[in-house]
Amino acid sequence: MKLNHINLTVTDVQEASDFLVKYFGMRSMGGNKGMGFLTDEENDWGFVLTLMKASKATQAKYPDTFHIGFFISGKKTVDDLYDRLKEDGFDVPKPEDTGHSYGFYVQAPGGFAVEVGA
Repeated sequence: MKLNHINLTVTDVQEASDFLVKYFGMRSMGGNKGMGFLTDEENDWGFVLTLMKASKATQAKYPDTFHIGFFISGKKTVDDLYDRLKEDGFDVPKPEDTGHSYGFYVQAPGGFAVEVGA
């Protein structure tokens, strides 16, 4: 059995999609204001991250520990991404060694957290 997709409910599909494309190398596979489809550089529709706009009756609120994660190569790459996010105005804590990785968490536009680690 193969995991095909994960759906995130977000407040703004385009903002969340643009963030994941710009900082994490995701590729947009199309969509609209209500739903977007992304994949990573290793997949071609093998795994899809769908972003679905929260309805007015639905809140896009995740538990405090909920997040998606990207592991990238080396501390320098983590530090470089941290610097880009800071320069672009994101409130990002300094990367730190957690014992299992070196990284940080950032709140993404749309209402979910992203873990970055190496």
